[in-house]
Amino acid sequence: MAEALGWGALAASSLVLGALVGLARPWPRQLIGLVLGFGAGALISAVTFELAEDGVAIGGGLAVAIGLAAGALTYFGCDLLVERPGRSDTGAALALGAFLDGIPEQLVLGLGIALGDGVSVGLLAAIFVSNLPEAIGSASALRAGRRSDHQIVRLWIAVAAVCTLATLAGYALADATSDHLQGAINGFAAGALLVMLVDSMIPQATRMAGRATGLITTLGFAVAAGLSTVS
Repeated sequence: MAEALGWGALAASSLVLGALVGLARPWPRQLIGLVLGFGAGALISAVTFELAEDGVAIGGGLAVAIGLAAGALTYFGCDLLVERPGRSDTGAALALGAFLDGIPEQLVLGLGIALGDGVSVGLLAAIFVSNLPEAIGSASALRAGRRSDHQIVRLWIAVAAVCTLATLAGYALADATSDHLQGAINGFAAGALLVMLVDSMIPQATRMAGRATGLITTLGFAVAAGLSTVS
């Protein structure tokens, strides 16, 4: 249990770290866009290799497909609730995405530890690397939307705490979790991420950084894909 708590806290700590970095100084618009693009690439890699591929291997394609639909619809519905009238709140959307994909990702992390598979270095690195740009971009956008620094830090501490608890929940539920359910959990995270990427993260990165977004997104994908090969 202590091992799961430690690794879960480490993975989730990048959410708070990213928010603090985002608030530490004013970030140029283009640089924020490049950071978001890099994070988008890392998240695409996580969806491909750590969530969808592993989910199909563990629980089968149907379980992952059901999870994908549930995650996509959940994110879409929740995003409608947090969206401000007349314009999209990118900062809140990124925070929501980090929350909805962070919980099942860290459930998977806790399950792996409890089942004796050890810590997936690739998954841990993908969570940590992709959390940073999400939190940096969200904190910067929320500040631009006139949210106070205190409110922003409290938000990300709360998200990180819930994600850490999700690792403990995964550890505790390991014996009662079937392969099909684990596959569905992976699919849920992937579905929430895909909708967030297409609706919020990639469009915002492109608006801020322009054509360079494609190159930096590919770099983020390459870095995270390389980390996913580490066992």
